[in-house]
Amino acid sequence: MSVVDVREAITQAHHEEWARVVAALTRRFGDLDIAEEAAAEAFATAVERWPADGVPPNPGAWLTTTANRKAIDRIRRESKRGDKQKEAQKMLSDDDPPEPLGAIDDERLRLIFTCCHPALAMETRVALTLRMVGGLTVPEIARAFLVQETAMGQRITRAKAKIKAARIPYRVPSAEDLPARVSGVLAVLYLVFNEGYLATGPDTDPVRHDLTAEAIRLTRLIRALMPDDGEVAGLLALMLLTEARRTARVSTSGELVTLDEQDRGAWDAGMVAEGHRLVRERLAAGVAPGPYQILAAINAVHTSARDVRDTDWSQVVALYDQLVRLDSSPIVALNRAIAVAELDGPEVALATVDRLEDKLADYHAYHATRADLLRRLGRSQKSRAAYDKAIELAGNTAETAYLTRRRDQLG
Repeated sequence: MSVVDVREAITQAHHEEWARVVAALTRRFGDLDIAEEAAAEAFATAVERWPADGVPPNPGAWLTTTANRKAIDRIRRESKRGDKQKEAQKMLSDDDPPEPLGAIDDERLRLIFTCCHPALAMETRVALTLRMVGGLTVPEIARAFLVQETAMGQRITRAKAKIKAARIPYRVPSAEDLPARVSGVLAVLYLVFNEGYLATGPDTDPVRHDLTAEAIRLTRLIRALMPDDGEVAGLLALMLLTEARRTARVSTSGELVTLDEQDRGAWDAGMVAEGHRLVRERLAAGVAPGPYQILAAINAVHTSARDVRDTDWSQVVALYDQLVRLDSSPIVALNRAIAVAELDGPEVALATVDRLEDKLADYHAYHATRADLLRRLGRSQKSRAAYDKAIELAGNTAETAYLTRRRDQLG
């Protein structure tokens, strides 16, 4: 096997096995710090040894065994008291065979729920999930959320310390707590995806495929472990139908390409098909859908149209009406107004948008939507002012370029 093949095997193993290894170590040692460090050391050892020894037949088992030894070595190094030394020695002499990888799927689920515990702030849940479950490095996470590497490292360290000090249980929540906890996990994954879908910051790529891909991968993991949860399926479908349009969303000059102007032939047909299949599956279930399932259905309508002129806007508005009953947030109302503009005209939509000003005054998409509606109504001066405000608030370089061009096109 060539060096390149070994490198690819290590990369694949990291994607597929990191969460398994960290979860298994967390279960055994009850300490996220030990689990993270030992897993990282195991992969570092693989980088050193696999080129010479070859890729093992079962990379996951090799990594888990190596990481267990690394964890025990750390405990022995740090042991200062006799009882700690005895505990480490007991672990070291444990001759039980490694647990089959299939048996620790539950451990990964426990790890995700631990990282997304409601006792932690939402931004901390996102960072900890990316590190412990996704395997991203601290510098990668810091770049994704535009904070200093040291600050992100401290955030993750404090989160692990809080889990340890508060004795947050490493387990899947009980049946009565599960629905609320699952929603928190999905909210974390959706935030990760959205940061990649429309990345913020002047020095950031406008689309972060690494983050969207990671969010999809983790959602697939939840889907595999909880196949009957409708909102998990809905979120996965929503991500797939959105990610399918990624290559068509930014022009060669770095400008955002809106849905109505995208080359639909450039969309990923496989992702679209899978997203549609998940939406149909949820419809066939006959269960009242949650917000992610409705958003996925809206995206399914958009991606079913071969041309923007073929879009069934009445169905889109009806779905938004259904969503508003579950989520009455001003952002949902804003998105509904965009669909209403296509069905009933910009004048009707503008009346709705103007009523949202107090709640969305600092949201760039509010001003961008209002600018477009005013432009369509021929109110160029007010449209220009709204574009100026949207440009001032926008944090995505491709979106800023698009808004600037539209503003400059006004008469």
